Amino acid sequence: MRFSEVAEVDHDPGRARIFEQGWQSWSPTSAYRIGERPPRPATDTIQILCYRPETPVPDGSFQGEGLLALDPGDGGPAHVFSTPDPDAIPSIRARPEGNRLLVTADGPVCHTTHDGGLDAALAAWADTLAAQAGIGPIPVADPMWCSWYGYWDKVTEADIATELGHLDRYGLDAGMVLLDDGYEAGIGDWLDIRPGFGNLAATARRITDTGRRAGIWLAPYLVGSGSRLFREHPDWLVGGADAGRMWDQDLAVLDVTHPAAAEYLGQVFRELTGHGFSHFKLDFIYAGALAGRRHGDADPVTAYRRGLEIIREAAGPDATLHGCGAPLIPSLGHVDIMRVGPDTSTAVEPRSGDISQPSQHGARLSSRAREFLHGRWWVNDPDCLIAAPGVEAREDWAGFIASSPGLRGSSDRLGDLDAWGLATTKRLLRPSSGVPPQ
Repeated sequence: MRFSEVAEVDHDPGRARIFEQGWQSWSPTSAYRIGERPPRPATDTIQILCYRPETPVPDGSFQGEGLLALDPGDGGPAHVFSTPDPDAIPSIRARPEGNRLLVTADGPVCHTTHDGGLDAALAAWADTLAAQAGIGPIPVADPMWCSWYGYWDKVTEADIATELGHLDRYGLDAGMVLLDDGYEAGIGDWLDIRPGFGNLAATARRITDTGRRAGIWLAPYLVGSGSRLFREHPDWLVGGADAGRMWDQDLAVLDVTHPAAAEYLGQVFRELTGHGFSHFKLDFIYAGALAGRRHGDADPVTAYRRGLEIIREAAGPDATLHGCGAPLIPSLGHVDIMRVGPDTSTAVEPRSGDISQPSQHGARLSSRAREFLHGRWWVNDPDCLIAAPGVEAREDWAGFIASSPGLRGSSDRLGDLDAWGLATTKRLLRPSSGVPPQ
């Protein structure tokens, strides 16, 4: 779609700051000075996986997805340019031209001004959209233990049993245990269990028998090219949609506008709920909003939100939906917890050089910039505490987790922690803050 002029704004080039809202959880998000070059994708695959694929940013421009905000640096009010409708998310650009910024967008935009600076403007904007969406008080989230960073995709039923024993032995406060990627036979085949994992229903019972909630990871919109679903139901896939490449395979998108595919999606969540799972980490869900040919008459964002409605109906009103790799604004009103940055890592800096990729630096950058959403839209998830001896700068990462108001989670093999790691984990596993940051 063509970009049209929205406004021209005076600014002080030496002091102005522009806030770019990234498209999804992993998209870099921060405020930048006029002379800075914000992070951009290192490869075409990363553009798909972590940015908004259809609107790459031209050189010399700033771009926010559904939200771009400006502190002009001249003592005047902050400017907020944003979508009027979570069902239609424009890309909004600002290009410096001398002492003026030219703002353009590829869809309708609301332009408001706010006294009190950029942070106050962003908080006010979030409050307004929450009220429009009917978002009530945000409940606190219990701390959790997650299998991912300790076991990666080789986790087994026996590993979960081991960690449950450690949680009790060490007196760690984890009200939910999350089984992450690795139990499934294939991406898209969520009810087929990987040989060697064990029994999924027994794993859920093992967790809930301790009085904890059982959580499980899925990438509900993805279908791997190596999966049984891909082979048997090509008509259930979004035509022409390229969801990138992970798990050593190309990725397709489940078409939730197809009645049979929608029924399958609901069946997955009904069966997992029947096993006893009540916390669902919905990962890589950017895929649901990718462009392509769908069975029904729905644009990508509408289809994405329809998929979340199917999941909510199947999982039930008391289930916790936990977004990750998720388009931020389209998820408003549909998830209870939201990852607000990329994955953390044992390394401080991303090995690829792209800040959207796993690293402590990238996770801190975007999670801190999006802190104003916590307690207004959902519980923020800054990613897990990892405190084992091999983690670079683990004291700094723990300090960031301690300062975050959001979800607290541990993801180490608890038996591998030294005295510092165990004491830090015990100290930081606390419920999320129940109030928005001011």
